[in-house]
Amino acid sequence: MLDAKMPEAWRVLRIQSELVDGIERLIKLSGAVTVFGSARFSEDSREYKQGVRLGELLAAEGIPVITGGGPGLMEACNRGAYPQPGSSIGLNIELPFEQEANPYQDISLHFRYFFVRKFMFVKHAVGFVGLPGGYGTLDELFEALTLVQTHKVRQFPIVLVGKRYWSGLHDWLVDTALEHSCIDASDLELFRIVDSVDEAAEIIIKFIRERE
Repeated sequence: MLDAKMPEAWRVLRIQSELVDGIERLIKLSGAVTVFGSARFSEDSREYKQGVRLGELLAAEGIPVITGGGPGLMEACNRGAYPQPGSSIGLNIELPFEQEANPYQDISLHFRYFFVRKFMFVKHAVGFVGLPGGYGTLDELFEALTLVQTHKVRQFPIVLVGKRYWSGLHDWLVDTALEHSCIDASDLELFRIVDSVDEAAEIIIKFIRERE
């Protein structure tokens, strides 16, 4: 939410302070995996349990796990990563609903501006995992795909978990976006859809180990 009563110049300083604080707090972080997913899944859901396992699998290998820091699947991944060797990091955002920082974080940052937060999601990441989610998850997914497609960042694995959930999006990209030449066939190779978090973790871990 923008500060309606704040002069423009002061708003720029607030944006700058968020960037400086985020960079300083995460300066020693490298080789992290950013995980996206809905805030709306409950603790007893299958998706939440998958999120916990994904966090465990990645952080057990010493890989830092970054989430949006909120409830639902973000909490699940932080929860799985929290007791493991890899750091559990949450990049929380101020929202009028849904978003409260979960307690399973070694590092917890708070942002007012989405674009600053998205910069932090990408800056230290060498892999993205998308769990089922809504507009926010889709926004973050296509941000990552756009950055890789346009070579603004080095190509890294972007893995979506849940063929049943994501297959409709894939079909639309093929039948509509590709059909109308809005994307190239090679753009469909920028991400993979898998059925389990074990498969996702295996892809990410293999990529990280091969680049060491």
